[in-house]
Amino acid sequence: MRALLSSLYGLVAYLAFTASLGWFVAFSGNLLVPKTVDAGGAPGGTLEALAVDALLLLLFGVQHSVMARRSFKRWWTRIVPTDLERSTFVVASSLVLVVVMGLWIPVAAPVVWRVQNAAAVAAIWGLFALGWVIAMLSTFLLDHFDLFGLRQSFSGLLKRPAPDSAFRTPLLYRHVRHPLYLGFLLTFWAVPVMTPGHLLLSLGLTAYILVGIAFEERDLLLQFGERYRLYRRQVGMLLPRIGGTRRAREQQTSDGGVR
Repeated sequence: MRALLSSLYGLVAYLAFTASLGWFVAFSGNLLVPKTVDAGGAPGGTLEALAVDALLLLLFGVQHSVMARRSFKRWWTRIVPTDLERSTFVVASSLVLVVVMGLWIPVAAPVVWRVQNAAAVAAIWGLFALGWVIAMLSTFLLDHFDLFGLRQSFSGLLKRPAPDSAFRTPLLYRHVRHPLYLGFLLTFWAVPVMTPGHLLLSLGLTAYILVGIAFEERDLLLQFGERYRLYRRQVGMLLPRIGGTRRAREQQTSDGGVR
């Protein structure tokens, strides 16, 4: 019964995150949903809106950064079962994302830039879509179901323990160390109309990503040691490094492992 309940909890957490992420795609792109980053609700004064929105972004960044750290997980798993730790992180992330979108105040101020050429607008929306494709593909290249807690929460029901993390560099990871974050950055900045509110969203989430990368790479160095240190020297963080792909492939062949 516990294994069944754990599996249901993991599935609900996954579906909740999928729904909130889909809402965020529409929210950030000003698409389909009634309330977006630039529309819906009553705009506040410029300073009030910027202050509230900045605090919401800070809440998002703190929750993600703290709960993703190894030190927090060691403490947290004294309270939450290990097989539900990741799903609980997914639930918390979904709730925080919903709070950010629900309380976001559009900023009533002149736009920062506006692209009007039809071909350029189409190209920008293409980059926006490409960013989400890269982000989603990146999760499957490693382990999508592990990343979002399903593998752990279903481990008891399937009587199959979650596998240990291995150092691998499949496809996109041979060219950049963090293709998931590269995809997100494309979606944040590839917009034909950049408003002050959207600019704040893009700057805040970009800052979160850069800080998150620093913490994540520190954890990866602790976990994989010299292998990750060598990988970091050979492969660019968010952009391909000239010659790095070839060297990374040679290293992959020589040590028989990929991340």
